[in-house]
Amino acid sequence: MQNKDLDILHNFNILYLEDDEDLLKHTHDVLEDFVNNIYAVKTSKEAMNILLNKKVDVIISDILLENENGIDFLKHIKEKDICIPTILTTAHTDTKYLLDAIKLKVENYIVKPINIKELLNSLYDILLPVIQEKEIQKNIYIIRTISAITDGKQVDIIRYIINSLNNDNIFTASYSDIMQKIPISKPTLIKLFKELAQKDILVKVAHKTYKFNQSALDHI
Repeated sequence: MQNKDLDILHNFNILYLEDDEDLLKHTHDVLEDFVNNIYAVKTSKEAMNILLNKKVDVIISDILLENENGIDFLKHIKEKDICIPTILTTAHTDTKYLLDAIKLKVENYIVKPINIKELLNSLYDILLPVIQEKEIQKNIYIIRTISAITDGKQVDIIRYIINSLNNDNIFTASYSDIMQKIPISKPTLIKLFKELAQKDILVKVAHKTYKFNQSALDHI
C-alpha cells in the first residue's frame, strides 16, 4: 500500500449509511479515529436529516438496505442538487449495481467485507483534491488581500491569518498570539486589522475571533 498521510482526513465529516448494526458500529468505531465526525445511520430518512443539518464531505452507503436501496437514495439527493462524493459498499457484485453506480458518477465501489485500509485510501483519494483546491484558494486570497494593503511589512501577517483559517474561514487569535509568531509592532498590527475591517475582509464575530470574508475581495 502506498504511504498516504491519513491525517488529512481529520478535517472532514463522513456520513455512513448501513443497516447492519454490527458493521455500522465497527466501521464507525474505526473511522472516528481518522475523521472529524462520522455520522452513522441505518436508514435513508436519518441520512437525509444529517445532510440537511450537518456539513458532510463524503457519503459511504450500502447498496442493499432493509426495505431500501442505497442507489435510490443517491438518485434522490442528486435530484435535490446535493452533490457529495460517494463510496458505495455491497456484498453483491451484480453488474446492474455497478452500472448504476457508474451512471451516478460514484467515486468508488467497495465489495464487502469492507477492507478498512481500502476504505481509508479511498477517502484519502477523494479528499486530497479538496485540500489541494483549498490551498490554491488560500494562495489566491493571499494575493488578492495583499493587493488591498499598501504596507509590504504586513504580508507575513496576512499569510499567517489565511493559513490559519478553519474550514469555515474563521481565524482565532489575539494580537499577542500573532506577535509571538511574527515579529511586528502592536500599532502596525492594529492598523492592519483596522484596514482589513474597513474593507470588510476580516470581520470580528467574537473576542479574538474573526471571519475572513472572501466575497469582499471581489470588490477590490
